Amino acid sequence: MCIRFVVLTVALALATAGLAQGAGFALIEQSVTGLGNAFAGSTASAQDATTIFYNPAGMTLLPGQQVIAGLHYVAPSAKFQKTEARNALGLDISGGNGGDGGESGLVPNLFHSVNPGGRLAFGLGITAPFGLTTEYPFDWVGRYHAVKSDLKTININPSLAFKVTDRLSLGAGVSAQYIDVQLTSMVDFGLAAFQQSGGNPALLPLVSNHDADVYADLNADDWGAGYNLGLLYEISDQTRIGLAYRSRILHTLKGDAGFTLVNQAFLAGAGLDGAALARFSPQGISGKVELPASASLGFFSQLTPAWAVMADVMWTDWSSFDELLIQFDGTLAATPSLTTENWDDNWRYAIGASFTPGETWILRLGLAYDETPIPDAFRTPRIPGEDRFWTAIGGGYRLNENVRFDLAYVHLFVRDSKVMRAAAGEDLSRGSLFGSYDNAVDILSGQLTCSF
Repeated sequence: MCIRFVVLTVALALATAGLAQGAGFALIEQSVTGLGNAFAGSTASAQDATTIFYNPAGMTLLPGQQVIAGLHYVAPSAKFQKTEARNALGLDISGGNGGDGGESGLVPNLFHSVNPGGRLAFGLGITAPFGLTTEYPFDWVGRYHAVKSDLKTININPSLAFKVTDRLSLGAGVSAQYIDVQLTSMVDFGLAAFQQSGGNPALLPLVSNHDADVYADLNADDWGAGYNLGLLYEISDQTRIGLAYRSRILHTLKGDAGFTLVNQAFLAGAGLDGAALARFSPQGISGKVELPASASLGFFSQLTPAWAVMADVMWTDWSSFDELLIQFDGTLAATPSLTTENWDDNWRYAIGASFTPGETWILRLGLAYDETPIPDAFRTPRIPGEDRFWTAIGGGYRLNENVRFDLAYVHLFVRDSKVMRAAAGEDLSRGSLFGSYDNAVDILSGQLTCSF
């Protein structure tokens, strides 16, 4: 059973590993046991090999070897309601509200820890710490801002832990991280043609006309490197605190841009298909994405043989995400694509409790509050997140001495978010977009743990 589940998880990690519903586009969902407690105390609990991600120092508390494979089904909802959408000429942009921009998918993770019984332990984690998937119809009202946004990461994280004293353990790891990004949108070629003609009234019917749009499809990827550190201190045999840090990882993206005329015959009728094909020719792209550092402080206490409580506070350095700039190396070299982000650092707070009525079962509960890093003035349809309140429940069943299965379910109550993009500056060609999102997220997860 363990081998089959591990193989399935690895295959899914290579195939999916995207779609985020942490604050921003971080994925904190790297443990099903932790999810049941809303990840409260994740840096201090060290209850299984998933501690490799949250605090590698915790591996000193795990005897023998463990292999863990987990799958998280994330079902976000992001329904937009327009209040205004106008182009640079002040004319209304056609199109619907875009339906539900949230895209459901799987987030896998895999861990292996080894503790030979001395002071040294080591392990390997394969995770997807960042991801994003939103998608709208080609003809929706915000199509010049975004159609599809798909960011996937795979993080390979070998780690070591050392028990310095009977109470203090230290851990460290390095990360090799792969990122793959796809960003698509429509280009208002009718508006560009009208402006370049000096305002030829014959071209006015083409402005913000979907038949005159050009579909832009940008794809890029990269490998980057980082590190993580951890400290675990046992105040007593029942109580401990943990501190962990993950570094920034800079990705220098390179890839290709492809373009498609939505209705070439329509543009040909206006005598503009040749100009559109010449300007929007396939070409290379480049850009930089700096994924943020984070730090966590956690607390865990086994109050009685049956009851444990835990808490956690986490900081993420989202202020490093200040802009998304895509450079072109062909016909569009003089007009790079810029989206100013100006995100803020954010904080996450969590509390939880676990109840173990016997040797077979464990029940978990948790609550968390997750601040958004996105200022209202800089929110885009690509990432329409807001503050989130987590309610979590989970449980585990030990099949035998070596095999345990865990389940968890979380609902995220997400505040309605606002989009306030004016048709000026970098959004002059995209047009204005004002409205609000009705957001929510559900997560259902399963995990198999094999000890030997």
